[in-house]
Amino acid sequence: MFAGVARQAAAGLRILLLMTVVCGLLYPLLIWGIARTAFPGRADGSLLRVDGRVVGSSLIGQEFTGPLWFHPRPGAYDPLATGGSDLGPDSGRLLAEVRLRRTAVARTEGVPADSVPADALTSSASGLDPHISPAYAHLQVTRVARARGLDAERVRELVDAHTTGRALGFLGQERVNVLELNAALAAAAG
Repeated sequence: MFAGVARQAAAGLRILLLMTVVCGLLYPLLIWGIARTAFPGRADGSLLRVDGRVVGSSLIGQEFTGPLWFHPRPGAYDPLATGGSDLGPDSGRLLAEVRLRRTAVARTEGVPADSVPADALTSSASGLDPHISPAYAHLQVTRVARARGLDAERVRELVDAHTTGRALGFLGQERVNVLELNAALAAAAG
C-alpha cells in the first residue's frame, strides 16, 4: 500500500514541477516575447526616453512644479502609494481643498477663478493620471511661455501637437499627456 501512495505522490510531484515550469516560466516568457515583438514600447511600460535616458512612463503621472513646466492634475504622484482620497462630493474637506486649489491655480495662471477647469482642481481615482484636459493645458500656456522666454503661439502649438483625441472617435475625452508635453517643451526650449 505504501508503494502505491509513494508512486502517486511522485507522479503528483512531477506534474506539479512540469506545470510550474510550463505555467510559471515558459508561458510568461512566450507572452512577454510576443508583446515585445508586437508592441515594443508598451511591453516595457511605455517608457519615455530623452537623449537615450528614461525620464518616466507616459502611463504614470509625475509631479511638475514651478513656472517652467506644465502642471499635472492634483495627485499623489507616488507609484507606491496610489489611490484616490475617498472623499465624496458632499465632503466638506474635499470642497475646501477644491476652493483652495481653485484660488491657487487662478492666482498662478493669472485668470479668474471661475475659468479654472475641473481637472486642475480634482485628482483622478488613482491619483496618477498622466493627462490633463486641453483646456487646462491652454490655461498654462501664457505662464510657461513667459517663464521660458518662448513665443506663446509656439507653446500653444506644442499643446495642440500633444493633444490626443477620443479613442475610436467617441470614447473618453481629448487629453494631453503632461510628461510628453514637458519633454517636447524642454526640447523646444533647448
